[in-house]
Amino acid sequence: MSLCDDGHVLYKTLTAMACAVSGQFVNLSKFGCFVSERAKSILVVDDDPKVRLLLRRCLETENYQVLEADCEAAVHRCLDENTVDLITLDLNLGVESGLTIAAGLRANSDIPIIIVTGKGDVIDKVVGLEMGADDYISKPFHVREVLARIRSVLRRSDTRSDPPCEPASPETGPNSDTVFRFGDWIADPNKFELTRVGSNSPQDLTTADFRLLTVFLENPRRVLSRDQIMDRLSGQEWTPYDRAIDNQVARLRKKIEPDPTNPTIIKTVRGIGYTLVAEVTAIEAD
Repeated sequence: MSLCDDGHVLYKTLTAMACAVSGQFVNLSKFGCFVSERAKSILVVDDDPKVRLLLRRCLETENYQVLEADCEAAVHRCLDENTVDLITLDLNLGVESGLTIAAGLRANSDIPIIIVTGKGDVIDKVVGLEMGADDYISKPFHVREVLARIRSVLRRSDTRSDPPCEPASPETGPNSDTVFRFGDWIADPNKFELTRVGSNSPQDLTTADFRLLTVFLENPRRVLSRDQIMDRLSGQEWTPYDRAIDNQVARLRKKIEPDPTNPTIIKTVRGIGYTLVAEVTAIEAD
């Protein structure tokens, strides 16, 4: 190999390294080399520089790219100038409200949000989740828990645009016109509609709510573990730190239970998961 060839190989190698470090998606096949996709980018929003430094160190150790912001203006600058895959958002940002920032983010973006709250801020947790946050972490936290939650939320985010991996039930099949009646409700999986018996106005359910409800309707009076539910929803495994299923069940209960604090349709089976105890009847759609 000539000196010129050596220089060309070096040029190709340095080019590949530069693209990898910058996180750019570049087709490098013409250089005869391969670069994996860019590292996931995490925006850490906290007004405490010590917390930001702690999270930066633990995230960078796991090969995440880390951006920092200490106020709403800095958050918007980061989003305008960078690709962000997930946001950790402290709800207590001094004079600014993290809940307000969370509401604004969710109104304009589907970027996953993990809210960070004080140990006793139960109301903030509930409000944050209802606003669309994907998970929460309580202070003081352990970095392993933070990493586990981030990995879990990113996995779910990566599958949001994919069709759900729900097995077709023997009774209904994937293209059936069957609808389900349970309690005072009628659910039509093909139309993604839930209506109360005697009403013509559909209940306000998100797509995620309805998919979760369908899993229960296709498995009435069967105890489903969180892992089984997660697998039917997205093909992902549940982890001990993953509260996504618990949060989704809580939101669904608020919409279908007469008293969400004393559920009579979807019961918790302590230490295992959940079961739909209401009688389910399959009827043919009109």
